[in-house]
Amino acid sequence: MSKIETIGIVGAGQMGGGIAHVSALAGYKVLIYDVGAERIETGIATISGNMARQVASGKLEEQVRKDAMARISAAPDMAGLAGADLVIEAATEDEAVKRKIFAQLCPLLNPEAILATNTSSISITRLASTTDRPERFIGIHFMNPVPVMKLVELVRGIATDDRTFEASKGYVAQLDKTATVSEDFPAFIVNRILLPMINEAIYTLYEGVGSVEAIDTAMKLGANHPMGPLQLADFIGLDTCLSIMQVLHDGLSDSKYRPCPLLVKYVEAGWLGRKAGRGFYDYRGEHPVPTR
Repeated sequence: MSKIETIGIVGAGQMGGGIAHVSALAGYKVLIYDVGAERIETGIATISGNMARQVASGKLEEQVRKDAMARISAAPDMAGLAGADLVIEAATEDEAVKRKIFAQLCPLLNPEAILATNTSSISITRLASTTDRPERFIGIHFMNPVPVMKLVELVRGIATDDRTFEASKGYVAQLDKTATVSEDFPAFIVNRILLPMINEAIYTLYEGVGSVEAIDTAMKLGANHPMGPLQLADFIGLDTCLSIMQVLHDGLSDSKYRPCPLLVKYVEAGWLGRKAGRGFYDYRGEHPVPTR
């Protein structure tokens, strides 16, 4: 494969939509697949709305938006991704789900196509071993929200070859983002540092050291963080936070990564953060209100 021109994306949610957004603006043809046509339509509509806001704020010209949206197409089924040069899986953070996707996807792709995962914590080497192309498999981990965040973590599995790595690095550069390279260890760099901090903030709440508001205010004003750790957990999704902590705990076998019982309880209750309307804050009113 000499050049990446078409990007296939599995998953039309927040992360997949964000990747499609920045890829189309960078001039790539984009194909989006999800398990239902409605999800794809919703995802594309969200991208259009986000770009329209960029136009309204003066960050984007209207013609650029129109040209970018014209480069985005729905793949009605997984076979619709067959012509992609790079396919990025952006499904839920569940290893079994990702393995199933790769098993279905690999026979459909050009043998030279690169296959990537946007996983935020799962072993790239282990995921690659389930495919027919471990040397052309790589982790390309975007930060959320993708159009805003400048960093992308590139993670090589044990078999990832130099050609795949260089092509992926070139793709990230074309998006006007900065790539940082992480070794293939649980949660990589960003989440290896960030999620234990969030988990500790939840323990601080669980143990009654401070309220939701007190903890977030303390970290915003005392550590100059732009967003408090509990507010950030809600933004990420508490189910995703729990999944990453479980990967850290299982993969590194250290009790310091044990998920806080309160985090587990919120996830079991379905209080998953902003996407569910309730987490450490209740978002169902005009303004977010702490739930503890």
